[in-house]
Amino acid sequence: MLTLRYLHELADRYAPLLERQPRAFELRGRNFGDREASAFPQLMGVINLSPDSWYRESVALTPEAAVRRGQLLADAGAALLDVGTESSLDYAARVGPEEQIRKLTPVVEGLVARQLLVSVETYHPLVARAALRAGAAVINFTGSEGWEELLPLVAKEDAGLILNFVEGAHVRDPRAIRLSDDPIGDLLPYFEERCRLAERAGVRRLWIDPGLGFYYPNLQDGAVRIQRQMEIFLGTFRLHQLGYPVCHALPHAFECFEEEVRCAEPFFAVLALLGQTDLLRTHEVARVMGVVRAMGLFRARRQPDPCRPEGCPG
Repeated sequence: MLTLRYLHELADRYAPLLERQPRAFELRGRNFGDREASAFPQLMGVINLSPDSWYRESVALTPEAAVRRGQLLADAGAALLDVGTESSLDYAARVGPEEQIRKLTPVVEGLVARQLLVSVETYHPLVARAALRAGAAVINFTGSEGWEELLPLVAKEDAGLILNFVEGAHVRDPRAIRLSDDPIGDLLPYFEERCRLAERAGVRRLWIDPGLGFYYPNLQDGAVRIQRQMEIFLGTFRLHQLGYPVCHALPHAFECFEEEVRCAEPFFAVLALLGQTDLLRTHEVARVMGVVRAMGLFRARRQPDPCRPEGCPG
C-alpha cells in the first residue's frame, strides 16, 4: 500500500534533489518547464491515426476528425498535441514510413494552420523529417537507433525533442528491461548519454520520458508493471539532475480499473504531479486537467511560529 511514510522516506533520502529545477525554454511562443508559470505542469493531448489503437476515444480516422480532436484537446487545456500513426501494441499492424507520412502530413498542416503546437511520435528519422517540414514543433522519438540522422534535423528546425527510454531498437521491437529496486537509478545513465548526444548536435529543447506506456515482455505481470510505474512517477524529481524537464505518458492499469479504465490516467497523474513531472501525455486531457487544477489549489499551511502569541501554549 502506498503510504505517507513511503513518501516521507523518499523525500528524505533524496532531499537535495527536491528543489532541483530543470531548465525552462521557449518553443514557438510558448514557455515550457517554467514552474512559476500559472499553467504548470502542462498537458500533451493524444491523437491516434491508427485504427489499432485500443484507446478508442483518441482515434481519428480522417484528417478532418484529427484536426477536430486536436482543437477540442487544445480547448480543454492541452499545450501540445501528440500525433501518432502506428499503435505500439504488439498485435497492431506495422505502418511503413511512406504511409505514415501520407497520413501525418495533412493532419500536422491542419493543426498548425490553427496555431496549435504539434508533436509527432515516430521512430523513423524519415518520418521526423517530413513532420518537421509540415510544421511539427516537437519530435516524440520512440526509437534507440537513428540518432545520427535525427538530431541534426531537430537542431536545424530549432524544434523540441522528447527522448524516450526504449529497450530495443524501437517501441515495436521491445526487449526485456532491467528490473531492480532502483528504477530511477537505472534510467539515469541511459538519459545522460542521450542528452549529451543531443546537446552536441545543437538540440536545446528537450524532455526526457521514461516510456512507462511501452509494452515489455517481462512486464506482463500487472502488479510488477504497476509498482514500477508508481515508483518512477514518485521519483521523477531525481531525473531533474540531468537538467531537463520530464514528460510522462500516463498508463492505464486495466487490471485495477477494469471497466473504469478511463479513470486510470487521472489517478496516475496524481502520482506524477507528486513526483514533479513537467509534461503529462494523456488521452484524457479534460479529466487530467481537473486533477492539475485541484492539486494546484493546495497550499501547505505555515507552521505556527513558537515565538509568536498564536504559537505559544495557552
